[in-house]
Amino acid sequence: MPDTGILIGAHRVAAGDGRTIEVEDPATGKIIAHVPAGGAHEVDAAVTAARKAFESRAWSRMRPLDRARIIETIARKIEENAAELALLESYDNGKAVHHALAVDVPAAVDIFRYMAGWASKIAGQVNPISGDGRQYHSYSVREPIGVVGQIVPWNYPLAMAAWKIATALAAGCTIVLKPSEVTPLTALRLAELALEAGLPEGVLNIVTGYGHEAGQALVEHPGIDKIAFTGSTRVGKQIVQTAARDLKRVTLELGGKSPSLIFADADLDKAAIGAALAIFFNSGQVCLAASRLYVERSVYDQVLEGVAKVAQSFKLGHGRDPDTMLGPLVSRAQQQRVLDYIDQGRAAGAEIVTGGGTGPTEGYFVEPTIFANPDPDAAIVREEIFGPVLVATPFDDPEEVIKTANNTRYGLAANIWTRDLSRAHLTARKLQAGTVWINTHGMNDPSAPFGGVKESGWGREVGEEGVLLYTETKTVTALLDD
Repeated sequence: MPDTGILIGAHRVAAGDGRTIEVEDPATGKIIAHVPAGGAHEVDAAVTAARKAFESRAWSRMRPLDRARIIETIARKIEENAAELALLESYDNGKAVHHALAVDVPAAVDIFRYMAGWASKIAGQVNPISGDGRQYHSYSVREPIGVVGQIVPWNYPLAMAAWKIATALAAGCTIVLKPSEVTPLTALRLAELALEAGLPEGVLNIVTGYGHEAGQALVEHPGIDKIAFTGSTRVGKQIVQTAARDLKRVTLELGGKSPSLIFADADLDKAAIGAALAIFFNSGQVCLAASRLYVERSVYDQVLEGVAKVAQSFKLGHGRDPDTMLGPLVSRAQQQRVLDYIDQGRAAGAEIVTGGGTGPTEGYFVEPTIFANPDPDAAIVREEIFGPVLVATPFDDPEEVIKTANNTRYGLAANIWTRDLSRAHLTARKLQAGTVWINTHGMNDPSAPFGGVKESGWGREVGEEGVLLYTETKTVTALLDD
């Protein structure tokens, strides 16, 4: 296990009142570590350290190429410690080690490597102002926004921390990060690696604690210039209300209820596998999970049977078992939440095609579950479940299915399966989603801005757009003559 103390500057500290949080292995329910339950006092100390680092010559006046070198070194440190990080992620979150090695760790490496390039490429522009007829020189520059508070979720603890940390570092900001109290271990280890890579002390601070204590203190703190949050829409709305008091900048990546649209001309075998992975990967604990499946009626039965076969082939098990495809849900509370939704689906009259149970008796498992022909107003259709639950519905009219897909308060992602190139792109234009995939799902890249519309969030993560959201624009105008 990494050092589990709160990181402030280069020092590890306990919570001032001595309280700790138990960290569970969700595959067994056993306690594997304790982390400090930080609160307002620890957040204040971390913000002070971050502000000092931001204003010091060691960071604010560092050459962009030198900042890039440090960010790239962090990427190499993650690569060198990939096996350890994947194992920590499995113990902490429950996911399969081989999935963490294939997805989570490479995602963390890639974002640091990509953002290292951006550190030396954030530029302003010369403004061609008309003015009053006299000669002026006007230009705009982008400056780091300052000290940022970052709050990351428990479904991809390492990758989500990396997305936020690397982007803020590239822009020249300093950071106070609060990992989920459920999955804090890889963020703490990542901070150690960042210090080993040469990151000046105070640039990255980690405060472990509960959301309603440490998270709330971070959002409320007057020394925080921006909040970047990934999590539930409910909490995102609360953050907006709090941040409005002093007009903090806010980026939000929130919930989703994403659709899969499968047309009759698609490669149905690939579509069935793709639709299954789009909802069941990571045991459905993915904000962009495609939890609503719409299939053209002429091939509905065939596709539904194919998706069910794929779901039934997934082995549930311990994340350290190399044959495991789906690990447990992250906690007993999350398991019970998902099971409650399954009970609601049954009560609403939807047909269970497969799944509906808990699988292994030890740990917090839920079987991949498919409901057929649900009431469109049922909770399992309207609400984000954040578990391995899919609702499948046939459609006849391509225009009507687009309206149905858009009939949600969310708008994070969607996917389309068809061989018709025009249909694919025209449908993508009409779908209300921040990301639309065609004949695939979940292909994220550091260069591609990610985020949602409607109640799925504000702003974008990663890519050029993500970097620039950690900056403020300053315009400078000089009179050259009379």
